[in-house]
Amino acid sequence: MSARVVLITGGNGGLGQAIARSFLEEPKDNIVCLGVRSSRDRAEKLAREFSERCQSIELEVRDPQSWQAAMKTIVSTHGRLDVLVNNAGKHEDGLLANLSVNAWEEVVRTNLDGVFHGCQAVLPTMISQKHGRIINIASLSALLAPAGQTNYAAAKAGVIGLTQSLAKEVARMNITVNAICPGFIETEALAAMSDEERKLAQTKVPMRRFGRPAEVAAAVRFLACAEASYITGSVLKVDGGIL
Repeated sequence: MSARVVLITGGNGGLGQAIARSFLEEPKDNIVCLGVRSSRDRAEKLAREFSERCQSIELEVRDPQSWQAAMKTIVSTHGRLDVLVNNAGKHEDGLLANLSVNAWEEVVRTNLDGVFHGCQAVLPTMISQKHGRIINIASLSALLAPAGQTNYAAAKAGVIGLTQSLAKEVARMNITVNAICPGFIETEALAAMSDEERKLAQTKVPMRRFGRPAEVAAAVRFLACAEASYITGSVLKVDGGIL
């Protein structure tokens, strides 16, 4: 397949960086746009490394107008968008009895509303092309909801429902929509764990180790490839066998 134009949200985080690098290091000249909000040092560094094929774009995933501006920039510069990876996410854990309304709303707006706005923003371009790949990063919490994550688990479960419904809506237009549910992955979310917490978490993983961002990125790249054109509405776990 020829080079593609790829938009990845949450482009400054560890998972977003791994996904971006995976596309950039393919044996084809993919163009990667990293959607970032405020913190963008890692995104800018990657853009400098792949200066002709990678750029950071200001994008607040919770704001539909920001999405429209980002798409205008991408289409005017590159003429198309082939792949959207809705990767941006946010945690604010706590027991529901004590969870603030703000903590609920912020997590749902980022993790679920952000996916809705993103899909809606890219669909006109993908429909006109009669081709597109949308990969939504959900979470194992959507399938195996832990205590203390009512907001996050609900939002990510919503992402799965959105994925499966949208997949049916756009299947005839050669647009696939799939979700990936990572388990414990070595990113910023796990960096704050104590040694004891890490050991306890690893006992829940049959492989007895945490996943690597590159392993999630490989799953994203597969779902975006031409050979995956008959896979849509699927939910792929990358969790070391937890569920």
